[in-house]
Amino acid sequence: MGTLSEKSTGAAWGDLRRVPVWLPPALLTLAVTLTGLGSAQLWRDELATWSAATRSPHDLARLAGTIDAATGPYYLLMHGWTAVVGDSTIALRVPAVLAMTVAAGLLAVLGAWLVDRRTGLFAGLLFAVLPGTSRYGQEARPYALATMLAVLATLLLVSALRRPSWARWAGYAAAVAALGLIHLIALTLLAAHALVVLLAWWRGPVVAGIAAPADGGAERDRRVWRWVVAVVPVVLLVSPLLVEARAQRSRQLNWVNLARLDDLTALPGGVTQSSVVGGLLVGVAALGAARLGRRALLPVSAVLLPVLLLFAAGTVVALWVPRYLVFVVPFACLLAGAALAAVAAPAALVVVVLAGLFGLPDQTALRRTHEWPRSAPVDYAGAARVIADGQRPGDAVVYSPRQSWLFLDLGIEYHLDDPPRDVLVTEDEARRGDLWAAECPQPAQCLAGTTRVWLVISGRHAEPLAAVTGVKGEALRADFTVAQVWQRPGLTVALLTSRPDR
Repeated sequence: MGTLSEKSTGAAWGDLRRVPVWLPPALLTLAVTLTGLGSAQLWRDELATWSAATRSPHDLARLAGTIDAATGPYYLLMHGWTAVVGDSTIALRVPAVLAMTVAAGLLAVLGAWLVDRRTGLFAGLLFAVLPGTSRYGQEARPYALATMLAVLATLLLVSALRRPSWARWAGYAAAVAALGLIHLIALTLLAAHALVVLLAWWRGPVVAGIAAPADGGAERDRRVWRWVVAVVPVVLLVSPLLVEARAQRSRQLNWVNLARLDDLTALPGGVTQSSVVGGLLVGVAALGAARLGRRALLPVSAVLLPVLLLFAAGTVVALWVPRYLVFVVPFACLLAGAALAAVAAPAALVVVVLAGLFGLPDQTALRRTHEWPRSAPVDYAGAARVIADGQRPGDAVVYSPRQSWLFLDLGIEYHLDDPPRDVLVTEDEARRGDLWAAECPQPAQCLAGTTRVWLVISGRHAEPLAAVTGVKGEALRADFTVAQVWQRPGLTVALLTSRPDR
């Protein structure tokens, strides 16, 4: 029986070898990320994407000059996408699905090139079942695209080092440029690329973990100089964006704290969206690195150098955000794939299945909400339904707070075809070149003549009028009373009516 089982396993593996190595991981990633794609409503960051993507290119340029330069190229890409396919929740997230699908396929190819086919296959399959792959593959933000471009750029680097030509180096330069435009912090990957190129120049590609034909010193010199020539235009292209983003950091990242040592220990759980799966990935990846020896140089440096560089910077300036490092996950999966390739295929598949099962609670939770923590969802759609069910002609709406990363106004407006008049707005987000609208400095005057107001407040409040601060709260309390209150997760909606003696 044992011999028959081994023969069956060998035959099955032989059949699988005839399938392109990228196909199973890509199909599995596509299936997983499409599952429940529209279940969780857009969360605050995705609402910012929707707001930006639905603006004109001119207004997008103004936005980039005010607060969100680092994400500007992604917003421009999404502007073209939404113009074609629309701005539904699923439509906004499909680019991320496709990017993660391509990333899984490219990862499998990279693993096959650097190590062997089994390594690439198991690396791609493991990547597909990670909760983080679903989380960022179902989000209308640039992290999935950055992940895809990071793997693509690394694959093109390996190709150029193996068989140098200007065409290959040009392709590499284009991929790195796209990576920098989509996600500036992902350019820390260049530190790993530089290390591999320099080692290939000093000791040869084989010593650097890149299989390549034997060549002399002249050819090694050409490799390093062609890499420099490929990277310099990228630096020149991305530098203005970097300068502008740096100037906006205090506004864009005012919610981020300086990095601490315990942030490093929490990182695997952050990027994989599961502490259990993150720990499993780190452990198996360490085994793979030990097995590969010098061939581990590229994937190990592609994981460690971006992490260490961002952490070092994050101890001085507020930059440390775990999701900014999602692009290193495929390289950790490549190392893990090398460990899995060393055991029998059934045992390796068991590890992949276990990773999927361990991550199942997190997979389920992230399809309920993308908010963090997941125990604190914000039900924009529920609040919008309350307003839609009771709205009358002439109604107004007021948000508190307005200058909030919750984007209360965007959340309600996204879910309403005909929202009430935002009575306090004097200049909307697009005209202001910002993510927030400007409000009337004298709310009492702007509220004059309004008899019904829908008040939307963040959090749960039994006395919603008392929760509104400043002159806005004073004006509402002076002229309105609470007719009815609805509580929705993360939000309070109140219908205010004008006082009889007003």
